Amino acid sequence: MAMTTEVRASLKLDLAAEVLRGGGSVRLRAWGVSMLPSIWPGDLLTIESARLEQITPGDIVVIRQESRFIIHRLIRMEEGPDRTACLTRGDAVSHDDAFSPTSALLGRVTSICRASRAFSPNRQVSPFAGVFAWLFCHWDQFRSVYLRAHAFVYGLD
Repeated sequence: MAMTTEVRASLKLDLAAEVLRGGGSVRLRAWGVSMLPSIWPGDLLTIESARLEQITPGDIVVIRQESRFIIHRLIRMEEGPDRTACLTRGDAVSHDDAFSPTSALLGRVTSICRASRAFSPNRQVSPFAGVFAWLFCHWDQFRSVYLRAHAFVYGLD
């Protein structure tokens, strides 16, 4: 019986989540645009398991939401009487994500590889990158042109 692409993708996510919950690390290719300019489509991300006390606001974290991973920056942790939740937001998104239970938090991005160059993500968006993030968020044409240029420069066409 042949597996559908959707089933195969779901199994890969399940396996990656299990590795992270077990204290390991995984490498995933980024495809979304919500973390521009910190993470570009095609970047290879190293994600390491991390205990809650090892994660601080500003870290780029991985949260499992249903059948996908959300890779966004941690804004803050909020402790309530019966639960602790995390608030995240993409750098190029104008609004916060919904609170996620800490049980959905799988790890943090420790390395970004772009065009054979690996670097650690910054905990803060620089003022210069912040301007670009705002432009990516609010100006679709700007984002589209930059994505095409980035794909051309890095051979992602």
